[in-house]
Amino acid sequence: MHTQTAWIKHRLTPRAQAQLALLLAVPVSSIGVLLSTVLMPGEIGQGIFTMLKVWLVLLPAVWATQIDGDRLRLSRLDRKHYVAGLLLGFLMFGVILATYFSVGQHWINLISVRARATQVGIVSPAIFLAGSAYWTLINSFIEEAVWRGFIYRKCEVLMPRLAAILVAAGFFTMHHSIALWFYTEDWRVVLLGSVGVFSAGVIWSACAGFYRSIWPGYLSHLLADGAIAIVGYRLLFS
Repeated sequence: MHTQTAWIKHRLTPRAQAQLALLLAVPVSSIGVLLSTVLMPGEIGQGIFTMLKVWLVLLPAVWATQIDGDRLRLSRLDRKHYVAGLLLGFLMFGVILATYFSVGQHWINLISVRARATQVGIVSPAIFLAGSAYWTLINSFIEEAVWRGFIYRKCEVLMPRLAAILVAAGFFTMHHSIALWFYTEDWRVVLLGSVGVFSAGVIWSACAGFYRSIWPGYLSHLLADGAIAIVGYRLLFS
């Protein structure tokens, strides 16, 4: 490992390093979701998904310490992060619920969604709530650290900030679109959900660029995922 990281650090230009980092990171989530839902649903697919998730967490940490020469540390959470994160989060919370109750609940096929959920092991409210707690509290932090703290920053090396924000948001949307298609198989839901995810990705990348911190994105991400958990519970168990 040390030999490979030393070669990347000393032989590749910063632009080539950023390109390689994106190549090693961006497709991982889409591959994991595709395998665990569409191609290999069940224990094997979930196991591969978990391994790829670990890769996506470890890669930025190793890259930061061994190639970029940074220390693993978080910026201080201060008042401006709270204000921005909570304001954006409550806005997203309201938009998600309003979209679901106004159009989403009329488009989504409950039988199909529940069958898909059972296929991947969501068979009781307890399992759903445990999973939702993980996705809301922990996975949202992982996504901000990876997609904004690492992938967006590498996009910044390669292109102007506005382009980096849009491209990073596009990368972030891909695996969510695959998951939406698996659960709903309705192009309207996939399109609407993908636009929502892309918009959130733009906002969170812009926050990372402006504040140079993942905290505003994480706080708003918490609330957005909380709204999604409410929608998911109603779809599966109401």
